[in-house]
Amino acid sequence: MNNQTKKFFIYTRKSTDDKDRQVRSISDQLAELKSLALKEQLDVVDVFVEKQTAKIPGRPVFNEMIERMEKGEATGILAWHPDRLARNSVDGGKIIYLVDTGVIVEMKFPTFWFDPTPQGKFMLSIAFSQSKYYVDNLSENIKRGKRNKVKDGIWPQMSPLGYINEGGKIVVDANIAPLIRKTFEAYSSGSFTLRQLRDKFNELGLKRKSGKELAVSNYQKLLKNPIYTGLMRYNGEIFEGKHEPIITKKLFDSVQEVMMRKSKPHSKGLKPFLYRGFFRCGECGCFITTETQKGHNYLRCTKRKNPCEQKYVREELITSQVRTELQKVSLPDDWAKWMMVENEKDKLVEAQSSTLFADSTKADIPLLDSKIEKLMNAYLENVLSLEEYRDAKSALVNQKQLLKEKLSAFEQKANNRFELTEKFLKYNIELANEGINEEKLHLFK
Repeated sequence: MNNQTKKFFIYTRKSTDDKDRQVRSISDQLAELKSLALKEQLDVVDVFVEKQTAKIPGRPVFNEMIERMEKGEATGILAWHPDRLARNSVDGGKIIYLVDTGVIVEMKFPTFWFDPTPQGKFMLSIAFSQSKYYVDNLSENIKRGKRNKVKDGIWPQMSPLGYINEGGKIVVDANIAPLIRKTFEAYSSGSFTLRQLRDKFNELGLKRKSGKELAVSNYQKLLKNPIYTGLMRYNGEIFEGKHEPIITKKLFDSVQEVMMRKSKPHSKGLKPFLYRGFFRCGECGCFITTETQKGHNYLRCTKRKNPCEQKYVREELITSQVRTELQKVSLPDDWAKWMMVENEKDKLVEAQSSTLFADSTKADIPLLDSKIEKLMNAYLENVLSLEEYRDAKSALVNQKQLLKEKLSAFEQKANNRFELTEKFLKYNIELANEGINEEKLHLFK
């Protein structure tokens, strides 16, 4: 059989994730291969162009070419180099098998010699093995580099929403970070479902980096990501990051609690009545429920356990009774003012002991670092399993982050508890004088 009767397929490939920048482009490969076909007077039946990595089996264009060769449409392949055909053992083995069975009679490469002889097949298998070794080695080097980065506190991947990549690190995106923080704060209130959260913040302009709208699953993933607290979860392990946190660890933990609570099964279709779940019946101990009749809300006993003689009560009457009870325990204005003055005095006394607290907290942080190091040594000496090491390390890293946040919050706002006391005194008067409504409900709770 001479070259004029041999039918060839041209196969070109260049994946978008190729790290080898020297690999020729598709157009360059085609130009070289068509020139070779013309020079050797080869009959080219079809041209196959693939833009997908050859690291794993399953390339659709490659599989189509092989199927057509098995049908006898061509007996030869033209490609730039064997690594264009295969960089995995399955596809490489398939080609060598087709050469053994005579389905592939000839292969030509501008940069590689091949002949369907034992020596030629041996050289081809070496070329495929070198291609696979290159991919495996490259992958391992990339993984090693990422592991070293994350150990140094640097996020090794594309920056998450709320951050941008800059100088090999991630820095806060000033435009998006406030929305991320508000998202956490809104969900921690317990007043939003994930769907409501999506609708609200999508409308405010929180979007993916591609510009597409965020789905409910994106918000769930965002709210579970500790990277916003300055920690990094990588391969199931928690690391300390050097990037600036967007939220506090305390807020993050609060969000996780709300998410866990909301994930529990609950009845659907419940209306947001003012006093839902607040009271139990004084006669039988069952929960008090609320119903709407003729435009008014009525509270009644569910009467699920024992017979009960209690009747319906209008919501307005309950509100009036609550207000009366609050007024009984509310503070007179002069008492409240006196307590606020005393609160200010206590604030000054507290300031004197603040240095001792700060020094004690600062001393605890190195102790946690020492414990983390001991954990690593225990894992390396096979005293701990990988899972035990990761769980224990995660607990220590979280504890350290909370200590750092407490110290930072204390140094920035050491008098926070006194402000809370002042708020409590003001809320007491406010509720007693203005009563309960939807806006004041969080104070009542």
